[in-house]
Amino acid sequence: MSFKENYIKKILPEIQKELGIENPMELPRIEKIVLNMGIGTYVAAGNKDFSSLKNDLALISGQLPRVALSRKAISNFKLRKDMPVGMMVTLRGDRMFHFLEKLIAIILPRVRDFRGISSRSFDDAGNFNFGIKEHTIFPEVPQLDVVKPHGLQITIKFKTQSKDHSKALLDKLGFPFSR
Repeated sequence: MSFKENYIKKILPEIQKELGIENPMELPRIEKIVLNMGIGTYVAAGNKDFSSLKNDLALISGQLPRVALSRKAISNFKLRKDMPVGMMVTLRGDRMFHFLEKLIAIILPRVRDFRGISSRSFDDAGNFNFGIKEHTIFPEVPQLDVVKPHGLQITIKFKTQSKDHSKALLDKLGFPFSR
């Protein structure tokens, strides 16, 4: 049984029973996963070519990232209008479930001195945000081509009523929270 089938057929009914939710439309569901990589300092340091980071993020996510440009100039940060400041990828559907399965089973256990992810990273809407310090922990990234390890922010967006429901769903999926 695939991760998505397990999520739909086994985990959601268990969550419904655990939380005492009668209407199945009120169940917490994962809507999308957003990957963000800030490249402002990389570009400001004089590296105009960030295609290696773009290729790495494309390999990690399975789709081409969108480059976010600055909206206005800020002289203190040596930032000009329309300079690249970040890249983002939004995963939905099968790609989202494939990435989440890979994240839980392969990537997070590969982190050195890993003791779990803090469960205090939920916002008021029930979405979960956490960061990874080095994008090189992903097996898709070729280790020899990496010039400098780069950070990555991962946001898991939920359709839910509270952050407790979101945490219960991630617990059932086997997300490694710190104790």
